[in-house]
Amino acid sequence: MTLAENITLPSLDIVSKLGIILRKLETKKSKEIIQSLKIKTPSVDQYVRNLSGGNQQKVVVGKWLMRNARVVIFDEPTRGIDVASKIEIYNIINDLKRNGIGVMFVSSELPEVLGMSDRIMVMCNGRITAELVTKNTNQEEILKYATHYS
Repeated sequence: MTLAENITLPSLDIVSKLGIILRKLETKKSKEIIQSLKIKTPSVDQYVRNLSGGNQQKVVVGKWLMRNARVVIFDEPTRGIDVASKIEIYNIINDLKRNGIGVMFVSSELPEVLGMSDRIMVMCNGRITAELVTKNTNQEEILKYATHYS
């Protein structure tokens, strides 16, 4: 799908009338998201599969920002992308937090978890084994609870 189609898919009610997609509105709303997230693309008609991994991740985030989501859940948001794109994703997450949007961040990269979170919920075997305040913990403590079988 194109960027415009992909970004607006969860928000068809916003860009359609009587079940018909209003292409000008779809393009306008998509351009707003593309600009706000700094998605590098030649146009809204570009296919998402032709974008870099980091820009593809931004498109996913953009879908939900268009819906004005109050909580966003990120599951391994930086897996498989280059360092520059990781930094951009981190900046987006921090902007969301600054704007009062709740962010849940799931990651298996401990330095990322420690660098991006305020609070850490550690799980093992599908159960929460610890709730930690990031500034008062470290990788060793997280690993201890992540491998704690009970």
